[in-house]
Amino acid sequence: MFILEMLKAILIGIVEGVTEWLPISSTGHMILLDEFIRLDVSKEFKELFLMVIQLGAIFAVPTLFFEKLNPFSARKNEAEKQNTWNLWLKVLVGVAPAAVFGILLDDLCDKYLHNYVVVSIALIVYGIAFILIEKYSSKISRRVERVEDLSYQDALKIGAFQLLSLVPGTSRSGSTIIGGLLTGVSREVSAEFSFFMAIPIMIGISGLKILKFIIKGFTATLAEIALLLIGMAVAFAVSYFAIKFLIDFVKRHDFKPFGIYRICLGVVVVSYFVIKTLV
Repeated sequence: MFILEMLKAILIGIVEGVTEWLPISSTGHMILLDEFIRLDVSKEFKELFLMVIQLGAIFAVPTLFFEKLNPFSARKNEAEKQNTWNLWLKVLVGVAPAAVFGILLDDLCDKYLHNYVVVSIALIVYGIAFILIEKYSSKISRRVERVEDLSYQDALKIGAFQLLSLVPGTSRSGSTIIGGLLTGVSREVSAEFSFFMAIPIMIGISGLKILKFIIKGFTATLAEIALLLIGMAVAFAVSYFAIKFLIDFVKRHDFKPFGIYRICLGVVVVSYFVIKTLV
């Protein structure tokens, strides 16, 4: 039985590793996946699993961008080290809005918004948004072509857009990329900065979920912990390649394909659950 649950954890890790970084909503995919692949664990641990597994995906970012994010690198001169510290400060400025409101609204969002109707609407609405923004992107001046050239004001504006991701189905990376594009930041920089902001945000969210799990007195078996570690490891490996794919993709293409995919997925999700309810 454990082998079967391990295979489920591996599959979930693969889906998480892909959808966490592409602007297509990991939540929408997880809701649909949960209908067909259900871990044989407690409800409380499954909620923890689906959130904390994202930590594995997050570790892929500092692995891929270690040199760029490391302010102590011996390869950097003093000016470059200072620029790296400035980049981290911009990341903290960017995550501030989501950090504050995320803590305040976390329970309310889980209670009232985590359902297929909200997720489907968010998938479709932001899918349309991607298509429209790309359609008129030629009219928006791209004044920032390197992540180091982002201003603190740019970081705050992009971070404000990340608040949209409190609504399940929006996509954290999708909301920050939209914010970047509307702010006048290139696709590459928008995607890269969204990766960097994910580090403190997802560590904080996962830590908060673990803390709540412990405070409420829930416990996990060794088998459940093993499944979580397996899922995190797979999410890390898949994320490594998913991030590299997205970086390469945005250098040659726009985000319209993701918008079309989101609309199709939103229609699939709402259709599935409506048919399920009627039948």
